[in-house]
Amino acid sequence: MSNLEREAAPSLCGGRGFVVAEPVRELLSPRHVKLGESSEVRRLLPNLGRRMVGAWCFVDHYGPDDIADEPGMQVPPHPHMGLQTVSWLHEGEVLHRDSTGSLQTIRPRELGLMTSGRAISHSEESPRSHARFLHGAQLWVALPDGHRHTDPRFEHHADLPVVTAPGVKATLILGDLDGATSPGTAYTPIVGADLALTRGADVRLPLEPDFEYAVLSMSGEAHVDGVPLLPGSMLYLGCGRSELPLRAESDAGLMLLGGEPFEEELIMFWNWIGRSQEEIVQARKDWMEGTRFGEVKGYDGDPLAAPELPPVPLKPRGRVR
Repeated sequence: MSNLEREAAPSLCGGRGFVVAEPVRELLSPRHVKLGESSEVRRLLPNLGRRMVGAWCFVDHYGPDDIADEPGMQVPPHPHMGLQTVSWLHEGEVLHRDSTGSLQTIRPRELGLMTSGRAISHSEESPRSHARFLHGAQLWVALPDGHRHTDPRFEHHADLPVVTAPGVKATLILGDLDGATSPGTAYTPIVGADLALTRGADVRLPLEPDFEYAVLSMSGEAHVDGVPLLPGSMLYLGCGRSELPLRAESDAGLMLLGGEPFEEELIMFWNWIGRSQEEIVQARKDWMEGTRFGEVKGYDGDPLAAPELPPVPLKPRGRVR
């Protein structure tokens, strides 16, 4: 899913000024956001106190939702620029359509990676015949200046590298981990991994000391560096770690997110990432006039209208509020 809030507010983030250069344990509580009439997500990034983890700049956790008698996910066509979207499921299916002509059903632990580049639009919906439960995460990765005007594209990777150790199975979503490399295209030094822990697991996950990290809890009961983490919450870990202790009180699912701290300062408004007020204003104009972002064919419904811009100028600033 994407940012469907009708009263969108700008997020000013990026830059190294607020990177924590040492290990920390900063618990991030989610903000509950309604999407449509019946769906709700837990938004972990951007957060009141922290905007980014490496190049990761947006994290929504949703479900598990019982949608047996519901239409499930229904996200009409909407635009993106300057970012990548990462669709990740633990349960259910999502049908992706976009303005490059892509049509793909994404299933649990398959990577749906959309690079918006200069401009793309897409829709996401549960198939008409779908599984009972829907549970997953939607994440964005900010594109660095040298790649943010690239051609839009969509990638689907059903076969991802898996790293195993006693008590843990790590599926590599993006970037590198313990010698394995994801087939997904990455534009900054980054890592995203899905961690499945069995009850009683007590392991240490290898990390890159120059990266900053966070862990999102998807399910179960786990301790991350001694901190109990409940589903729908995220623990920011800072930098300077060569390993991360993990202990599971039950079967548990976690997502490891990390990367080299993102140097550039950004403006994130609605579903766009830019560097200036002028870029955001132009993006809104282009979307509302039906130019530049293309057309999503095959979706039964109207595209989303962009929210109004705030009355104050948008200026790129640091990583935290």
